[in-house]
Amino acid sequence: MAEGHEITVEQSAQHVRVVRDGQVIADSTRPLVLRETGYPARYYLPPQDVRTELLTPSETHTYCPFKGTASYWSLPGAPDLVWGYPEPKPQVAGIKDHLCFYEVEEVTG
Repeated sequence: MAEGHEITVEQSAQHVRVVRDGQVIADSTRPLVLRETGYPARYYLPPQDVRTELLTPSETHTYCPFKGTASYWSLPGAPDLVWGYPEPKPQVAGIKDHLCFYEVEEVTG
């Protein structure tokens, strides 16, 4: 890690729901929370808790030197709304195949 840059991944007890245009896209009581220096906490949800049939794979990929290469998915009218790390770096291996959303409507618990 770069000096002063930290990333932690922990199991969270939060209840995370993602709703778009009145439709529940994801609902999870077992998210992972990733905290990274300089960024807001992000919730990574297991794919079983996401309506993946609503997602369309995107051509977009980004690279983070701390997490690896991210793949993206879109919803109608919301390009690249969802991302995940199919092959994350070892220090964040727990987020492998989990999905993260830019817009999380509700976090409770």
